[in-house]
Amino acid sequence: MIFKTFWRNKTIKQDKTTDIVNQIDSFKYKTNIETRFADFDMMGHVNNATYFTFMEIARAKYWKQAIQWDWKKTGVVIAQASLEYITPIFLEDKISMYVRTARIGKSSFDLEYLLIKMEHGKEVICSKGKTVCVAFDYEAKISTPIPEEEKNKMILFEQLDNN
Repeated sequence: MIFKTFWRNKTIKQDKTTDIVNQIDSFKYKTNIETRFADFDMMGHVNNATYFTFMEIARAKYWKQAIQWDWKKTGVVIAQASLEYITPIFLEDKISMYVRTARIGKSSFDLEYLLIKMEHGKEVICSKGKTVCVAFDYEAKISTPIPEEEKNKMILFEQLDNN
């Protein structure tokens, strides 16, 4: 019996913004990530779920240091998180994460992440990630427009076009 598959011949279209994520130079914020023994699995590499924790740590540092987000005024919830695993991270690896705001909408914005490790003096990309973040009013339990002050800080820091 012969089965012909058509889906394998189709090319996968990717969002154009994900192509840019490979360009480390386009990221303006970088932070070191400290690993803990608990981050590693039985095979000696970082557990896949821990990568999202690394993104959370880097995101919090980015908002505090680069954007100075005012948490007392407006909260943020994550509407979507995605990650592409490229190469494993082992116990002896020293890792860092790049973070940037890639898109700003009315009440949501996208953050992109590159997790890297150093090998032979060069940065090696271990994973690429993305989160869709939504400005959120915790009292009313609804999304809210991104505060102009924080929006302007993101635009200025990232040198984004405000269109």
